[in-house]
Formats: sequence, structure tokens, C-alpha cells
Amino acid sequence: MKFAHISLGNNVEIDPSTSFNHVIIHDNVKIAKRCSVFGGPDNLLEIGEYSYIGMNSVLNGFASRVRIGNYVSIAQNVNIMADSGPNASPAMQKIFPLIIGSVNVGNHCWLGASVIIMPNVSLGDYCIVAANSFVNKSFPSFSIIGGNPAKLIRIFTKEEIGILQSR
Repeated sequence: MKFAHISLGNNVEIDPSTSFNHVIIHDNVKIAKRCSVFGGPDNLLEIGEYSYIGMNSVLNGFASRVRIGNYVSIAQNVNIMADSGPNASPAMQKIFPLIIGSVNVGNHCWLGASVIIMPNVSLGDYCIVAANSFVNKSFPSFSIIGGNPAKLIRIFTKEEIGILQSR
């Protein structure tokens, strides 16, 4: 593998079985076993400080920008993709064209196990995504979402938001 465009902050821990390229990884990030984390030469994938990426997760920002905020918890087997479709078949692409678009995960989000986030999705700060959810649209801050496709379960209460904002 040819390494390029790698910027690592202080106290970054990346398991040796993980592959990464074209990334900006800020301070105190931990990336577990067997992950694939990559951006593209023209759009570096960015992971904010104090975030965690669980084992066997794929963060694919090759075709468009992927940004993970600060203090984000990503469980195991999560797939975040900036492009999707039948890449190997030009014939199938005539019917099912490639979808390409940026992904933004806000600060303090929590993504449960086996979540899939598709291109053109933005999650606001403090979002929770239930395990096994398929996220193909954006949600605002303080949303709790889940399902296939993901739907809004509820918004944080005013009391919960007050607790978070009083830290």
C-alpha cells in the first residue's frame, strides 16, 4: 500500500491490523482492529478528537468528503460510505447510477453496531443511531434514530439537552 496524506494528532492509537490513507486524525482518537479508514487524494477523511472507531468498521471517503466530529463513538461493523452503487458494472449503472456525496457525523454522536450510513447524509451533534440501522437521509442535532430505513424515534428532551449543555 502506498501511504499518502496522513496527518496524525497526539496520542492516536490505531491497531496494526487497520488500514488507513488520505486521513486527518486528531488528538486522542482510537481505531480498533480490522478497520478500513480512507479518504481520497482530493478529499481527506477527517476524524475529530477523542473519537473511537470500533472493530471491523469501514469509513470510505474516497469519492467525497467524510467528516467525523469530536467525541464520536462508532461501534463495531459500522459502514460509512461516500459512494455507493454497482461500481463494476457500467451496464447496471445505467439503471442504478452511482450515488456520490459527502457524509458528516456531528460531535458527540453515538453510532450503534452494524449501522450503515449512505452518501449525502449529515447527522447533527448528539445524534444516536440504533444498532443495525440503515441511514439514507440527514437528521438534526439531538435526534435518536433507528430502523431500515432509519426514522426519527424521538428528539432529546429539554431536560436531557440541558444536562448535555451544562457540562
